Amino acid sequence: MSGLLEFDNVTMRFGGVTALREVNLSINEGEIFALIGPNGAGKTTVFNVITGVYQPTEGQVRFDGDRIDGMKRFKVTKRGIARTFQNIRLFHNMSALENVMVGVDAHHKTGAIGATLGLPWHRKEEQHGRERARELLEFVGIGGVEHNVAKNLSYGDQRRLEIARALATDPKLLLLDEPAAGMNPAEKNALQALIRKIRDDGRTVLLIEHDMGLVMHISDRLAVLDFGQKIAEGLPNEVQNNQKVIEAYLGVSEDAS
Repeated sequence: MSGLLEFDNVTMRFGGVTALREVNLSINEGEIFALIGPNGAGKTTVFNVITGVYQPTEGQVRFDGDRIDGMKRFKVTKRGIARTFQNIRLFHNMSALENVMVGVDAHHKTGAIGATLGLPWHRKEEQHGRERARELLEFVGIGGVEHNVAKNLSYGDQRRLEIARALATDPKLLLLDEPAAGMNPAEKNALQALIRKIRDDGRTVLLIEHDMGLVMHISDRLAVLDFGQKIAEGLPNEVQNNQKVIEAYLGVSEDAS
């Protein structure tokens, strides 16, 4: 059975640099799948290929049965894929509610003309967007900050806000790029619970993360990249004890003294 997201021999070259080399991945619907590896392994390049930032040099990417490699970014979003970023990207001078409403607007049908003229269906969509944004702020655990300006939120709440905005596009697949970066232990525990809640709400999660404790506790399966190549894939305990993975992270073999 095919996965929700399929990478088929995907290669990504930038001039003489090969960022991904014949990568194969299959991510099943309803699972939490982690993509790990040392810095520079190609993890973010995978996200950029999925979301249409880059068109792969070779290979195919399929989502829900259809090819999406080379598809424009806004079309990828409409197909049901959303992402967050390693470096938080919010509209810092807008309120938390307004930030999430931007995500909801991705599926609205009335455009600038409807907004300018204040047409009834635009007002109806705007009201729906506001209600949905409030629901999502509650869902991620920051319902009480809807009127706060984004830049004034705590770091952890900004992370949650970015996740809420991504969820506002109603994705089937949510890509989280190092969501635990900069978080304290309590915030990381809350993040784990939120990611499971997102999965239990019927979404698939693809996660890039350097915090191995979080990865091993939360992932159903994971894959490891090193210098653009997949060197391991499987259950967390299988990957954790894989000799190639140990060498990639430590830079030495188990036999080295």
